[in-house]
Amino acid sequence: MIAEIKRPIRVLVAKCGLDGHDRGAKIIATALRDAGMEVIYTGLRQTPEMVVNAALQEDVDAIGISILSGAHNTIFPKIIKLMKEKEMNDVLLTGGGIIPDDDMKELNELGVGKLFPPGTTTTDIAAYIKDWVQEHRSF
Repeated sequence: MIAEIKRPIRVLVAKCGLDGHDRGAKIIATALRDAGMEVIYTGLRQTPEMVVNAALQEDVDAIGISILSGAHNTIFPKIIKLMKEKEMNDVLLTGGGIIPDDDMKELNELGVGKLFPPGTTTTDIAAYIKDWVQEHRSF
């Protein structure tokens, strides 16, 4: 009998646009790695196209966008559109930052996963990603 080999959850963490504050993204990336995930951090000033292309190349299970610039209503819809075009139906798009509750609801309706405001524990974020991937991962 051959044992099933499960690969670790792979998460791409990115900062889009001109937002230059990446401390939170680095903290999340470290916490997800400590939770047993493989993390690819793209660094600052990524475009939605760069994020989606990197996610495809790295074969990730989830994309996490850290956004503090107020551009969430532009960035997230563009990324979700690109993901749909590339048929990335089994990849979670999530993120966090300064996003008003009403905007979070609208983004969720577009297909963006749960969004996390400041103060959310890294344990809660890791648990959400693990649960989502276990439910949606296709082997």
